[in-house]
Amino acid sequence: MRRFSPRVFSIAGKFFRQRAQIEDAAQEAFLKAYTQLSSYEGRGSFEGWLSRITANQCINMLRSAKRRPESTVSELTDRAGPWLENQMTDASIERHQAHERGLVASDLADKVLNELSPEDRLVLLSIDGEHLPVKDVAEMTGWSESKVKVRAFRARRRMRQAVEKLLGTRLTTEKKGG
Repeated sequence: MRRFSPRVFSIAGKFFRQRAQIEDAAQEAFLKAYTQLSSYEGRGSFEGWLSRITANQCINMLRSAKRRPESTVSELTDRAGPWLENQMTDASIERHQAHERGLVASDLADKVLNELSPEDRLVLLSIDGEHLPVKDVAEMTGWSESKVKVRAFRARRRMRQAVEKLLGTRLTTEKKGG
């Protein structure tokens, strides 16, 4: 056990995060190896054989836990249940709001990009959107690398101006309407 426990604990640690679960898996793996020692045929390394037993033990423990998920939920205290429910609700609301923000940002980006020339859009989408190197954009467009850099710099400036103009228009409209 002393010789192979680092390996067994390492494998169990890849399956579980809680120390108690890792220890349980390691203990079960060593117990299984001990009881089945006569089945070890010596064809491969003992460490490999023990590693397979450990991985299989961890997989079996995970499968077993999936079959009885109600046991983990029923073990929650009276205070933990509502807390967990609130956390899940908050997470769901945050995901929905993040999705909405993403849609708004995407709509804004489309509007701003449509204000730019096709060449500016191409440069920005290639460099900032697809993270292509300047060299690749230069080869794709037939421009020099310095022209691509200048074009990207100016396109970003025009994009900022378009965003400020768009947001300024919205803010002015909202102030008049509200």
